Amino acid sequence: MAQLTEQIEKLVQPILEDLGCELVDLEYQREERGWVLRIFLDKDGGINLDDCATASREISSLIDVENVIDTAYSLEVSSPGIERPLKKVSDFERFSGQLAKIKTLDAIDPDVSGKNRKTFVGTLSGFEGDDVLLKLKKNTDAIRISLHQIDKANLQFEF
Repeated sequence: MAQLTEQIEKLVQPILEDLGCELVDLEYQREERGWVLRIFLDKDGGINLDDCATASREISSLIDVENVIDTAYSLEVSSPGIERPLKKVSDFERFSGQLAKIKTLDAIDPDVSGKNRKTFVGTLSGFEGDDVLLKLKKNTDAIRISLHQIDKANLQFEF
């Protein structure tokens, strides 16, 4: 499955670049109603419905012509939403200064408080070496979380 998603990602990347869009995430999975290919896009100023429709038409045609997927599937193209996932180094740098929630693979104690945990919420402070810098509300210094230790990271909307 991972090989297929990588193949699709490489195939659609040039189209998305031509459309001025960034591929945020791509999922291909079996659901109750059948196979679904979900592609999440973003761009400066945000994605709108017309952007999604254009990208959907282009991607669908390309996948059909290249015959990459050999089963029936539904294609969904959308915005990653207000709490978009953070996956690449460039995401952590781009959204520096914004609130984020990071879940780690294993419980860690990055601020040496004696409390191991897996979930951290704070303000992104950038990226250094292989570490995401995150300023927690209680601490004055940013904690360091290794990119390889991150299971899931998302922006958090503040109400």
